[in-house]
Order: sequence, then structure tokens, then C-alpha cells
Amino acid sequence: MSQRSHHSYNSIARVFATVNREKPSSYSDYERFDLRWGGVEDYQIVRKIGRGKYSEVFEGIDTTVDHPVVLKVLKPVKKKKIKREIKILTNLRGGTNIIKLIECVRDPGSKTMCLVFEHIDAMDFKVLFPTFNDLDVRFYIFELLKALHFCHSRGIIHRDVKPHNVMIDHQKRRLRLIDWGLAEFYHPHTEYNVRVASRYFKGPELLTDMRMYDYSLDMWSLGCMLAGMIFRKEPFFRGSDNIDQLIRIIRVLGTDEFDAYIKKYGIHLDNEVKQHIQSQPRHAKRPWNKFVHAENKRYISSEALDFLDGLLRFDHQTRFTAEEAMAHPYFEAIRHWEATEKRSGRPFSSTDVSHLSKHGKQHQQQQQQEQQGSHRMNSNEVN
Repeated sequence: MSQRSHHSYNSIARVFATVNREKPSSYSDYERFDLRWGGVEDYQIVRKIGRGKYSEVFEGIDTTVDHPVVLKVLKPVKKKKIKREIKILTNLRGGTNIIKLIECVRDPGSKTMCLVFEHIDAMDFKVLFPTFNDLDVRFYIFELLKALHFCHSRGIIHRDVKPHNVMIDHQKRRLRLIDWGLAEFYHPHTEYNVRVASRYFKGPELLTDMRMYDYSLDMWSLGCMLAGMIFRKEPFFRGSDNIDQLIRIIRVLGTDEFDAYIKKYGIHLDNEVKQHIQSQPRHAKRPWNKFVHAENKRYISSEALDFLDGLLRFDHQTRFTAEEAMAHPYFEAIRHWEATEKRSGRPFSSTDVSHLSKHGKQHQQQQQQEQQGSHRMNSNEVN
């Protein structure tokens, strides 16, 4: 969180705005959180599986039960940041598709701190992603939405949604949202640090220094993931730096739409950002179907493009919430399967295609009828 800036915007989350205010202060006051550390003797490192700015990640074994775990060894950082991550993971424990924190341990000699997580037998996204079909994309985006809806309903923004932080065990069709190191509690009228999220998944609010952002930031990042998956272009927005990232977004969503967003929230652009944007030709909004080609068309449907359009919007207030997103026709076949077949143990598969396709056509016809009816009403009003 940061000091107030000279911007004139005033933006509040459309959903779950007061969740943290309604809970005891101990729920979100992580600075007063009493950290309790176990010993490291029960865990054995097997191999290194990743590294980040703030940690190194290892596959390990809980020797007491001979069970695999993931060990996140924390690099020396501010205690406040460590407390925030652990408090958030504790609050979200047991949440749908949220990685489970088992315990926190510390080496008594070196004082090295380590978070112990459940183990997911995940494949690297870059290897897994090209193997996905249309149904896989819908299934896993829906599973990710469950995790986002859960954390948002608990007053928490993830702030680093990207493929690297989504673990998928494709054989078991299990997904987990991981790495809560940048996550934060949402409080209305609060200005947050914009140096969060990875560049390719940063929302326009971060790139324009609009600090009063909310859960809708995660929905933008999800939209970037979806665009990469259905258009087979990963990442979808590939900027060379933050300014170039914003310019690439403007080229797709349109200059007029960007200007309207800046005006609505009274955002004052940094001079360097303003000069770069003004040096660019003005761009009309590109229809999403312009990104469809022979290699990706099997992943595209009218529902997919309509769903994407509700995520990738400059104005964060008009983006789908996670709950709204889950109710979209794009996921109708999955919702039908969950309501009727999931309990029987039948996995979501290609047998659901016919239902999915049939519903898509029905929805399209219904929308056209509604639009025609609305048009007739407007004509009558004019006459």
C-alpha cells in the first residue's frame, strides 16, 4: 500500500468491497500475526524445481509419512512480506483449487525459513499448453475461476495470475493456484503498489499508475491467459517494457477506449508514457475475430470471444467478476456436467461437445432474437 497520489480517481470494487471490514481485524492485520515455526528435521530435499525473486522451490519428502511435498525456501526479505504471504495462505487454507500450505518450518542454525506445501504432479505449462483442446481450455479456465472467486470472496487479490503460477496435474485434471507472495488484502479507498504481476499479464491500471485497483486486476490477467490459449499466441500481449506493454494493449482495445478510461478515472499519465502514446497513430478497436486463423479456429467460438471481451477491458469496473465469468455461456457444458455427471465419476470429455455446441447455437439465436426485439422497440420509440 502507498501514500495517496495526485490522481483524482475514486474506484471501489463492485463485489466483496467490505469483506475485510466485516471480519475481525486479526483476519487481515498480518503485521500482528504471530508466526509459529516447526522444525526442518521431518523434511528432506529431493531436487530443485524452480526459483523466483523471493524464493527457491524444491520437491521434497515428508519423511514421517514418506509423502512428497513442495518446499519453498524463502530468501531474506522483509518480515512483513513473509507474514502477509503466510497469513493469506492460512486464511485461504482449504479453499477451492488453492495450493494448500501444510506448515512453516525454520532451520534453527541458519534461520532459513521454508513453507511446506502439498505436492502437485504438474507438467510445465509450455509443454502442456500445446496439447490442450477446446474443452481442456474451458475446463481449466473454469477451475481457475473457482480459485479466484474463492480468494476474492475472502477479500484477497492474487496480483500475479499467470500460467507459471497455475499448476495442472493433467492426468488427474487437478488445478492449483500457487505463489501468493504478491497477494494482498483488499480495502476500499486504498492505493496499492503497482509494481506487481508479470509484465505480460499487468492490467492497464498498473501500467497507468492507477493505484486504487481491486480484484478486477486478476480478471485482466486471466483474460490474457485465455487469449494466449485460444489464439495460440503466448503471451498474447508481449511488450518489451511497461510502456510498450500498454501501447500493445491500446493497439488491440483502441485509442478512443483508452482515452475514455483515462478521462473517467482522472488518471494523470507520466510524461514519458504520454509522449510514447501520443507518438503512436490512433488505433480503432480490433474485433476479436481478426485474431482467428486456420491454426487456432478450432479453439474459437462466439461464446469464447464474447467471454474474452468481458475480461480484456480498459475499464476495470466493467470486467466480469469471477462469479459472473463462471455463469457465462462459454462454460455451459461444464456447469451441466458438474450438475449431472461429476458425482458419478465420469470425467469432463469430448462426449460433452454435442451439448456444448447445441447450447452455443441456442444462445446465439436467443441473443439475436433479443437484439431484434430491442431494435424494434427502439424504432417504435423513435417513430
